[in-house]
Amino acid sequence: MKVHIAVNGACGRMGQRLVALAKEDPDLVLVAAVDAATNPAQGKDSGEVAGIGPNGVPIRYDLPLGTRVDTLIDFSAPSGTMAVLPVCVDRQIPIVVATTGHTDAQKAEIEAAAHMTAVLYAPNMSLVVNLLFKLVRLTSEALKGKGFDAEIIERHHRFKKDSPSGTAVRFGEIIREVQGGQFVHGREGIVGERKAEEIGIHAVRGGDNVGEHTIVFTTIGETLELVHKGHNRDSYARGALLAAKHMANRPAGRYTMNDVLGL
Repeated sequence: MKVHIAVNGACGRMGQRLVALAKEDPDLVLVAAVDAATNPAQGKDSGEVAGIGPNGVPIRYDLPLGTRVDTLIDFSAPSGTMAVLPVCVDRQIPIVVATTGHTDAQKAEIEAAAHMTAVLYAPNMSLVVNLLFKLVRLTSEALKGKGFDAEIIERHHRFKKDSPSGTAVRFGEIIREVQGGQFVHGREGIVGERKAEEIGIHAVRGGDNVGEHTIVFTTIGETLELVHKGHNRDSYARGALLAAKHMANRPAGRYTMNDVLGL
């Protein structure tokens, strides 16, 4: 049976790729394409907006009543997440939240929604990045207390609005959960010698880079770097679509990409 999906943020760069790739997937049916009421593409065919030709699914500002939605993928902005989240809760539609940059209050609201519907909330939809989360945890555990400094460098396109990336923050959180420590966001001026408990996070913005993350574990005499480079946005979109399939018809609860990957 095909999975009926809706995309929130359908006019954005990631939303357009979700619309395009969903059409290629024989297991998926796109039934709704949602974006802000102020978006000038309102009413246009989402397939045409995505550059794949008409697909018969118009851009709307709301999720149509009476339409079967097995999973909604939110790849929008924090305000877009918070607009659609109550609808998913009320209608008990599983939601995949791929948006980043939420405030702590918004994150708490998303987590609370898992009591009433199925919620998968991840800072990155790439399958490889989610595997890398596990590798960073294993590395942190193996090197804990052995004199290694941890630094994170992330690179993204000039249009990215949040900094550092949600993915970089998650890498830092994993290291901190294992080893303790505190985040240091870049360094400037006479800051003194590096403290052992620092976890450096550095954001680079420029060009059209879809996303690179380098996690550095370094000590006197040697360095280990764990690196992921996104070649295009499709790796994130395909991961989100796979997550949507996994979430269809799931009971209320909190899910992660580890569940999708079987880790």
